[in-house]
Amino acid sequence: MTVTKNLINHVGVMSVAKIGAIVGLIIGLIYGIILAIVIAAFGSIVGSTVPNMGFLGAMGAVFVLVFTIIAGLVGGFIGGAIYAFVYNVAASVVGPIEVDLEVQAA
Repeated sequence: MTVTKNLINHVGVMSVAKIGAIVGLIIGLIYGIILAIVIAAFGSIVGSTVPNMGFLGAMGAVFVLVFTIIAGLVGGFIGGAIYAFVYNVAASVVGPIEVDLEVQAA
């Protein structure tokens, strides 16, 4: 097994942005499910005290679920693009990240 030292001089902005979008989508989905459950629970409480208002709690839960997924997707994409751009600028100024990779014989 040979260990080689490699440098990450540049990362693709779109590549990192796409990965950030996927991560943001997953995080948005998790937050959305949690918030939707909370909103649906409060909606059922309001629906039991005020006639014909329980449906609004369900609508709010669906809206929050969709909104958090979209916000996570867009925010992750933009955040990933900004991170990649800043890394490329910083790597050109202070030097790239050094990574040791181990190559295994077949």
